[in-house]
Amino acid sequence: MTEGLLIHNARLVEHDRIVENGWLLLEGDRIRRRGTGEPWRPAGTAHDAGGDYVCPGFVDIHCHGGGGHSSEDGIDHVHGLAGFHRGRGTTSVVVSLATAPFDLLLARLDSIRLARLADPRILGAHLEGPFLDAGHRGAHDEQLLLVPTPALVRELLTVADGCLRQITLAPEHACAEVLDLLLDAGVRIAVGHTSATTDQAAAAYRRGASLLTHAFNGMPGIHHREPGPIVAALDAGATLELIADGVHVDPAVIRLLFRLAPGRVALVTDAMAAAGAPDGEYPLGAHLVTVRDGIARLGEHGSLAGSTLTLERAVKVAHAAGVPLPAVIRAATATPARTIGAAGIGELAIGGLADVVQLGSDLAVK
Repeated sequence: MTEGLLIHNARLVEHDRIVENGWLLLEGDRIRRRGTGEPWRPAGTAHDAGGDYVCPGFVDIHCHGGGGHSSEDGIDHVHGLAGFHRGRGTTSVVVSLATAPFDLLLARLDSIRLARLADPRILGAHLEGPFLDAGHRGAHDEQLLLVPTPALVRELLTVADGCLRQITLAPEHACAEVLDLLLDAGVRIAVGHTSATTDQAAAAYRRGASLLTHAFNGMPGIHHREPGPIVAALDAGATLELIADGVHVDPAVIRLLFRLAPGRVALVTDAMAAAGAPDGEYPLGAHLVTVRDGIARLGEHGSLAGSTLTLERAVKVAHAAGVPLPAVIRAATATPARTIGAAGIGELAIGGLADVVQLGSDLAVK
């Protein structure tokens, strides 16, 4: 009998369709065969999916915490937040850091680098700050925001030692040399927390920026005479992050974004430590964030400050908003993986990593 795991009687979720009565043969850490109908040969172990959906493991490229664990609290908590989200279907995660004093930010970045060495499914770090615009800073401390200089960027890159996957910045404050240093190091640049005009954002995308951080949040909206960074990202072919919790973005706008940018929406959580934890007060950057009814704000009625979302719930919310399931799953898997250059994940491809999640008919992770 062949060693391996055979998953059969599954509804395989592809980019553009659902394959009925599908099967996957997993051997070692790879998908070795796939097909439909009767499995092509027996395996060491068989798993009957019972007609459930089977899809790639979710990939979250913007996540600050979860399960009471914050990315700011050291290596053990970085592993803790990754473990929490893994239990909700997110098998690969980029760990995000909010604006902090620069020396402290460097130390936290180094913690993520070390955590990644022990767990390759921690894909690296995302810096959401400190190179942001004060006018759209959200929960980031204005006193700690910095104008990016080549010297500061070189220091970040030295400490990161290859683990910095993406950085959010306001392009109106960043010179071409800063952008080029980041791009040459393989860092994906995301436009976000910005007051940029259409032209300023478009110039950053022409230079090589490739993402928009949590679309519609932390930036000017679309105006008919000043389209702003959202339209610049759409025109440039960039990937647009989306926090699909039903709070940050209305369901009608969720549907609209998927129509405007097919294959270029990446569902993200922007989750903080309070994801999966009780209401209360939680640290985020330099602030204490109040969580009431699962909604995180600065104080009782302040601006939104991260979320308590999981990608499991984001998938449900986006699908309930009217987005077809294959497009939703793509936005939680292949699109974010491709956007940050993570090879071999996000697809049920032969030769790809055996990284698979089973979802019930209600889209809950089993």
